[in-house]
Amino acid sequence: MEAGDHQEGAASSSSSSSKTSGSSRTSSSTTSFTSALTLSQLGDAHVPQRYVLPPSQRPISPSYPNLSTLPILDLSSLQSSSLRPHVINNIQTACKEIGFFQVINHGIPLSVMKDALSAANEFFNLPVEDKMLLGSDNVHAPVRYGTSINHAVDKVHFWRDFIKHYSHPISEWIHLWPSNPSSYKEKMGNYARAVQVLQQQLMELVIESLGLNPNYLHDEVENGSQVMAVNCYPKCPEPELALGMPSHSDYGSITILLQSCPGLQIMDQNKNWISVPDIEGALLVQMGDQMEVLSNGQYKSVVHRVTVSDENNRLSIASLHSLSLDKKIEPAPMLVDSEHPKSYKEFSFRDFLDYITSNDIVKGRYIDTLKENP
Repeated sequence: MEAGDHQEGAASSSSSSSKTSGSSRTSSSTTSFTSALTLSQLGDAHVPQRYVLPPSQRPISPSYPNLSTLPILDLSSLQSSSLRPHVINNIQTACKEIGFFQVINHGIPLSVMKDALSAANEFFNLPVEDKMLLGSDNVHAPVRYGTSINHAVDKVHFWRDFIKHYSHPISEWIHLWPSNPSSYKEKMGNYARAVQVLQQQLMELVIESLGLNPNYLHDEVENGSQVMAVNCYPKCPEPELALGMPSHSDYGSITILLQSCPGLQIMDQNKNWISVPDIEGALLVQMGDQMEVLSNGQYKSVVHRVTVSDENNRLSIASLHSLSLDKKIEPAPMLVDSEHPKSYKEFSFRDFLDYITSNDIVKGRYIDTLKENP
């Protein structure tokens, strides 16, 4: 998920002390770093060596997308009972073939989306010392400003700054969100609430497309985790040497992404990178590892990365959705039979957290360790 650090999605299970005091936040003295935005503003002709990727990981010219490869679903069609099966069928095809689709007419006003991007832009344009008040090395912090993926441990850094915050239920977390800029909580909160509603609708559709009851895991989805990962990918003097985010898949069930301009690339079945176009008003929907396991491999979590540009800054807001920290996810029993044996071990978000404390997600995908019949 261009969302980045998927390890930070356990919102519903963080300690109450974090909710009330932000006690998991480390002091700014232990989190000092030079952000990608600061480096961009310095105007140097080269990126520092720590951002230079090995040649095999550097971006190359991608394929060009077409509508059959990157489906666009019009959710207004759901209002017609005769068109609903067509939407469900298109979701099934998209999830089986690429694990990705875009949605239009999804019910979130364009003004709400633009306000959220505006709030993000205002935050990243704050003086460094203001942003550093939220800086932390602790991936469990309920609100965290940082750079790269986790700058304290990254061997190669990525050309990205971010602010992340737990968001569902929003009443438990919004008081910890940035108070500066003054409109941030209102603008980002309006978007977070709207996208949480959309996520529940999309999850029902995706589950129905698997042939399951749309209410399967309803309570778990409703009470699951939402993390907003707000990203800034500044202009980069050598975009051919660096990435905003490395190749990865998201840990959770689905990710809903809003972007200000193109930059996201997804990998197709032939392992080609495809650039996702920017369609005004559209939102990007990505399947995560939880959905691949739930579907017993029928649907795949999409592998994706983020490229950077030497011409413009890019903003994105990824709403990361997953089940709660200790909820075990396994292939739906209805999707397992003698012809389709159980292909994944069950796991929880906590299991994933335990894994990433001693493994580099850039070097291997966690979901590969769960496969029964690799």
